[in-house]
Amino acid sequence: MARVSPLSNLLNLDLSGSKKIIAEYIWIGGSGMDIRSKGRTLPGPVSDPSKLPKWNYDGSSTNQAAGDDSEVILYPQAIFKDPFGKGNNILVMCDAYTPKGNPIPTNNRNKAVKIFDHPNVKAEEPWFGIEQEYTLLQKDVKWPLGWPLGGFPGPQGPYYCAVGADKAFGRDVVDAHYKACLYAGLSIGANGELMPGQWEFQISPTVGIGAGDQLWVARYILERITEICGVIVSFDPKPIEGDWNGAAAHTNFSTKWMRKEGGLDLIKKAIGKLEVCINNTLQLMVKATRGVSPRTMKPQTSTNYLGVGSGGSWSISESGKGYGEGRKRVLLGSKAFL
Repeated sequence: MARVSPLSNLLNLDLSGSKKIIAEYIWIGGSGMDIRSKGRTLPGPVSDPSKLPKWNYDGSSTNQAAGDDSEVILYPQAIFKDPFGKGNNILVMCDAYTPKGNPIPTNNRNKAVKIFDHPNVKAEEPWFGIEQEYTLLQKDVKWPLGWPLGGFPGPQGPYYCAVGADKAFGRDVVDAHYKACLYAGLSIGANGELMPGQWEFQISPTVGIGAGDQLWVARYILERITEICGVIVSFDPKPIEGDWNGAAAHTNFSTKWMRKEGGLDLIKKAIGKLEVCINNTLQLMVKATRGVSPRTMKPQTSTNYLGVGSGGSWSISESGKGYGEGRKRVLLGSKAFL
């Protein structure tokens, strides 16, 4: 994949003799799925996002502001170690505001923080674990990695969590991403998925808004690594038509009381409440997935299913406590947290 860059000697310059650091500010663009970033030099190490300066960008270039009033302000919200710059350099997850301090319309993080900061929500200590599936594509032809050009591999079955040059395509990208995310301080795991060229990373149970921040930084790191390797990462819910696995962002959720003895009853009650708003949820799903389930290519239905230890719809720990897993919700994750 990647070739040694003729600039590698400069890219790997040791800056440890300088007190200055590079802070890469990261934010979400106007589509809700495009990731933007730009770097700035700071006089020294910073570990508290509130100590970082705000910054601006041209919102008309990201479909987030009009051309005659294009300034958008970045508010630093979370800091992670930079696996690309190393040393004291940092990645900074930001959200976006108008110059007057109002969140711009696409700033869903601000809306989520208001919910997570409510005393009743804080008392529940909500955990979110997110399973992000993605597909690696050959850059020039935008066809899955490991697939013959213009053709198809053997049927699904041998590829899930597989090893071997004829079954696991792109493992160097996956392993590099895994280690880079660990370096950055993310709670992460990874495995191969059903379709060849398709993989998944998981953000382990994280409290509240932290899960969303980690998800987006993990996506950013993955985009950077695939950029270096000359491949494309796709989060499209159905990258290949036909009887091929789609890509989802499953969400696992629990509260403090769900994790205690008798928590299964609370999980069932929560699912009952989801039933009430299932139609609104399905409308969002149809918009995000073009009206089909990425796994089956069948139209979405308005039915939820409850299964204990099941891999179907909602999976619940057989111990009578634990978490709920939303496997029916195949949204890209663009509206979750951010």
